[in-house]
Amino acid sequence: MKKIYVNGLESNEVVTTQVLVVSKEIRQKKTGEPYLSLILADRTGELEAKMWDNVAEVMETFTKDDFIKVKGIAQVYQNRQQFTIHKLRRLEEHEVEPSDFFPCSKRDPKEMFAELRRIVDGMGNVHLRSLLNAIFDDERIAGPYQYAPAAKSIHHAFRGGLLEHVLSLCALGKMTALHYGAVDLDLLLTGAMLHDIGKIEELTYERSFGYSSSGQLLGHIIIGLRMIDEKLALLPEFPATLRLLVEHMILSHHGELEFGSPKTPMFLEALLLHHLDNLDSKMETMRVAVERDRLAEGVFTSWVGSLERTVLKKEKFLTGAEEAAPAVRDKQERVEVEPQPPDEGNANEWRAGSGSAASGVEAPAAASGVPAKGTPAAGTRPEANKNNGRPISDFGSKLQAVLDIKLSDGKPGE
Repeated sequence: MKKIYVNGLESNEVVTTQVLVVSKEIRQKKTGEPYLSLILADRTGELEAKMWDNVAEVMETFTKDDFIKVKGIAQVYQNRQQFTIHKLRRLEEHEVEPSDFFPCSKRDPKEMFAELRRIVDGMGNVHLRSLLNAIFDDERIAGPYQYAPAAKSIHHAFRGGLLEHVLSLCALGKMTALHYGAVDLDLLLTGAMLHDIGKIEELTYERSFGYSSSGQLLGHIIIGLRMIDEKLALLPEFPATLRLLVEHMILSHHGELEFGSPKTPMFLEALLLHHLDNLDSKMETMRVAVERDRLAEGVFTSWVGSLERTVLKKEKFLTGAEEAAPAVRDKQERVEVEPQPPDEGNANEWRAGSGSAASGVEAPAAASGVPAKGTPAAGTRPEANKNNGRPISDFGSKLQAVLDIKLSDGKPGE
């Protein structure tokens, strides 16, 4: 088991750890030399990483979804933690413990699945119960259903996340159905269990999460309908009208046409399923936004695209932490902290003989861990020219503060 996890990295401390490569890009400095821009991960979260020096020696030795061993230093850049890599090598399967790298539900998947089957057994509608049993008795479905994430990144994006999300919807469904009275609980629970069932084929989750070819071409709604239709073909006595209701709940659970549903909800259970699904996903998204925010300072998270807002770190706010503006206005100059030269350590652990065809890379003793002056990290805005002492209007200063627009010779900078 690894000892150092992504969420435990301290700034300006040289560490060696094992990570999964979620994303890999080979980019060019202004000098024409390559550098690596990576997203690294383990079960505790993700981390942006850069490798600036001696990149040519290792850049072809590993790919996305490989495990690698890295040595480097974590630094704060634009109020975000970023890891500068001094050395890396690819790891073989026998050198890693998979449970160290993949985020998963805190609950045991088999225990959750047993709870789901108990809910099915308690249903009074024999037709819906027969359909659900036909689906969950199929190991081709039951196996992946227990371990699939509910989404690639937005909510419940961890192994077992789909099943955890479904059980949460079932609990919410029981409470709300009791409150509203007119709701058919068995139908609502069926929709909760089946609305995202197509995600077991839409998503790939052997290592980092992504989309399968069928997921890209069809999406989980169509895939889910096909799976349900296959089982309904084995149930000739299943009422045609009830079948339409189940199919409509699958088609309409996103709620709006612009969100991917070909139909909007047209009856009580379909509408309630949509809102419960939206509620549960948003609550989980907000929780994770605070838990895994990468900003080093302030009481607001970085921008959360799926929520279209920043999120208040409530506990930090209540303890009186210094308030900072939301991330959309949070810009600061990069402070180039020269990291300590990496300790030579055991050179053999960075050689191909230790389990990889990759050769080790040793950072120069005086490496700064940042690109050459004038070479900003990809995706960041180059520093604009100074204002040459010219006064800036009150309106202009507000623009500069809010939008980070710097003026040069009276015109917008880069």
